[in-house]
Order: sequence, then structure tokens, then C-alpha cells
Amino acid sequence: MKADVIVVGAGAAGLLCAIEAGKRGRKVLVLEHNTSIGEKIRISGGGRCNFTNLHTQPENFISQNPSFAKSALSRYRPETFLQLVERHKIRWHEKKLGQLFCDGSSREILAMLRKECTDAGVIILTECRVSSVHRAFDVETNRGALESESLVIATGGLSIPKLGATDFGYRIAKQFGLHVTALRPGLVPLTFDEPKELHALHGVSFEADVTCGRIRFRENVLLTHRGLSGPAILQISSYWKPGEVVTIEAVGHKPRRLARTWKEDVWRVPPSGTEGYAKAEVTAGGVDTNELSSQTMESKKVPGLYFIGEVVDVTGQLGGFNFQWAWASGFAAGQTA
Repeated sequence: MKADVIVVGAGAAGLLCAIEAGKRGRKVLVLEHNTSIGEKIRISGGGRCNFTNLHTQPENFISQNPSFAKSALSRYRPETFLQLVERHKIRWHEKKLGQLFCDGSSREILAMLRKECTDAGVIILTECRVSSVHRAFDVETNRGALESESLVIATGGLSIPKLGATDFGYRIAKQFGLHVTALRPGLVPLTFDEPKELHALHGVSFEADVTCGRIRFRENVLLTHRGLSGPAILQISSYWKPGEVVTIEAVGHKPRRLARTWKEDVWRVPPSGTEGYAKAEVTAGGVDTNELSSQTMESKKVPGLYFIGEVVDVTGQLGGFNFQWAWASGFAAGQTA
């Protein structure tokens, strides 16, 4: 089978890219190794999909090149995706801090993307596993050999392997001579060797200023049987490096159980590690942005090869920013692939 564009990965970035390329009259094939599309979309936001953040700025992203995301983010704004959501009559609400969620279910976002793909003439092949890729581009799969002019890698990172996450995108990048930066779990609970006094406090949540180096977040912290979680901890985890200390300063009213057991307002915690990719919402690091055009997401070395979404070294903070990067980078590639 021949196509103009093959997109590997039917997640947020891959589907939006396919829609945009299809609108340009390109014959687009999307290959998804799972039995259904958009598994991370389906489970996100507790099943309600935190599909964007109204306050998206380049500062909400981590990358070795902090300027790389500016171009794509400026050309596909949260308001643009919101217009698409409203056109499909999906009801939504702002939870807090610019975070937008479906009133109903994340499945509405999936249905919207599927309908847009259909309208754009995009063909989606599920349970389609790629075994090898060769230049120009010959793609071998369990569904037969495919050919395309452009190949878009939208396979995500290593986080949540139970949803089918693999290192496929990084392997393809390396195969074609692109550098991949160091990978680590992001937006992930931290583990630490807690004092015995805290054993009775598992499940307690409180608002705190959480600091690591010069980075600070004020949100809730949750004490778990393995260490620390909650939004503030997930946020700081993307910046934390082994050996660094995380400072937690309780603000406002402490829960009674916590106040009785732990008198100090400020803790200095040396995390022993993280709960790893199984519990990480994203993978930090990825395909080196120096290898890609910030306008199109195309490889500078290999014409026609694109990398978008989480597989790229651009990692959003918690609160819809990673979805906005997926939409924006997918849109950028979809304009030229």
C-alpha cells in the first residue's frame, strides 16, 4: 500500500497531524499497535481529559533548548483547539489554573478526532505493528509492506508501559542518525526513606510550597506508602535530579493528623528516587531538538522524517500542557508532511 504520509502512533500528536495533512489533500495512513486509538487520551484527567491549558507559555515546558517550542506553540494556541472542541459541541469546564476538562468523558475527544480523521480521508490501521523502517520510506508491518513520501513518528515515550509504551520512536531516531537526549520519568511520584513518625500519615494531603533549586510550585502534596505524590510533587519531579534535596513548606492549615505528628512546617527531603515509568505521566528528554526544524518538526538530516509530541525533548508541566504540545507539534508537522 502506498501513501503520501504515514503517521506511526494514534495518540494526540499523531491524530492531529494526520487530520491536518489529510485536509491538505494528502493520502494519510495512521498506524497504531494497540487495539484502539488514543489510550493516553482515554485515561487522562481521571477519564475527563485535561485537553489543554489556557495559560500555555514556552516557560511551561522543559527542554535542553527552551526556545524550540515557541514557534509551534505560537501557531497553534489553546483557543484554536477549544474552537474545535466547541464545534463538536463537547461541553467543557475550567477546573483551575487554566486547566480545561470535558464535562463528560475523554471519549468525546477521541470521537471528535476520529470524526475529523474520517472527514479528512485519513485511514487508521489498529493492531498494526511496525517491524522495520527503511529510507524513502519503506515500512514493514504485520499488515504488510507500506510506502510513503513522509514518515511521522508520534509514538510517545516510555511512560505507562501498560498502555503499550515502547522505545520505538527513540530507536528510529537513532537508526537515522539523530541524537536522543537522556531520558527520565517526568510528572512522577518521588520515593524517600521516611521517618517512622510519618507511617501513620499515608493518605494525608496538604497545600505546600515545594522547591527544588530555583524551581517552586504551590499545590497539594500527598503522603503515600512509598513517599510523596500530589500535584506539587509531580511538578517538581520533572526538574529533580538524583542527589538533590526537595524542600516542602506547609502553607495554610495543616490537617490535624499531620500537625499532631509532624510539628515542623518545613521539611528538607532527599528523595531516593521516583516510582519510575510505570507511574510517570510523561517521559522527560527525547529526540534532540537541535536535530529538528522548530517550524515543521522535520529532521534536518533526513528529509521527510518528522518527530512530534512526547518523543521529542519537550516536556510540559502538569495541567494540560503536554496535550497542548501534542496538538501544536502535530499541527506544525501536518502543514508540510
